[in-house]
Amino acid sequence: MGAYLVKRLLMLPPVLLGVTVIVFLVMALIPGDPALAILGTYATPANLAQVRVELGLNHALPIRYLFWLSALLHGNLGWSYILHKPVLDEVMSRLGPTMLLAGASLVLCAIIGIPLGIIAAVRQNAWEDKLITVTVLVGVSTPSFWLGMLLILWFAVRLQWLPDGGMYDLFGDGGVMDVLTHLALPAITLAAVPAAVLVRLTRTAMLEVMRQDYVRTARAKGVKESRVILRHVFGNALVGVIPILGIEAGYVLGGAVYVETVFQWPGIGQMLVNAISTRDILLVQGGVLVVATAYIVINLLTDIAQAMLDRRIQTS
Repeated sequence: MGAYLVKRLLMLPPVLLGVTVIVFLVMALIPGDPALAILGTYATPANLAQVRVELGLNHALPIRYLFWLSALLHGNLGWSYILHKPVLDEVMSRLGPTMLLAGASLVLCAIIGIPLGIIAAVRQNAWEDKLITVTVLVGVSTPSFWLGMLLILWFAVRLQWLPDGGMYDLFGDGGVMDVLTHLALPAITLAAVPAAVLVRLTRTAMLEVMRQDYVRTARAKGVKESRVILRHVFGNALVGVIPILGIEAGYVLGGAVYVETVFQWPGIGQMLVNAISTRDILLVQGGVLVVATAYIVINLLTDIAQAMLDRRIQTS
């Protein structure tokens, strides 16, 4: 296990380096003048030239990347000219709400997806399996932003059970219940699609294990069906389910962009939308880099968890 962990950790630096290259190139190739977007149409040529120098736009693309990478290695993500504050401070202040939303969505995804997948596999071709399959197809086919607006219309406007946006009530106490009531609708919206996908993949993994000889042997020995399903079948199917949770983590982190916009959730997603509209290049680069790094770390943790459950992976 130690050798496998070292091998996976050694893969992190080149992956992160590749992420920095992609993030930098995508922002650099966007048409338009960032200095003009920052200062506005009434900026003077002198001010434009000054901002271009401060952003490093007067250098060649490789030199600009090396300057930015050098600053990153020193913990400096740059300065936001729109917000007039360090990029790192703004990103870190937004990271907590995004991770809270993503974590709640993943928990909902697992709570909903795994049990329904088990039921669909155990009751294969029965009415429960067909009902779950139809529900999953509807869930996968429903756009998250439309589902979010539908939930706002029904639960916030008509029933007035839950707030329609934000993270805290304007005149609330900012306590746990205040946050949870605001978290409910965006978490459900963000968890809908990955939960539907997890149901199908859990069902497939369960059915594959249920066809194995050792499962038939356990049943032939008279082992209780519940013990066969939970210990022998689900325990082995979990090896194939855990990596899916890592992939779903990437989906919820990416999906947070539009879900946070719909619900005005004060996370990195909403920050990125605002930063892109104002061409705040360094803020966009910093936000995307932090989200990508979080996704890479989550996938590393899921790979380690999978290797702990399946020792064959440690030798591959």
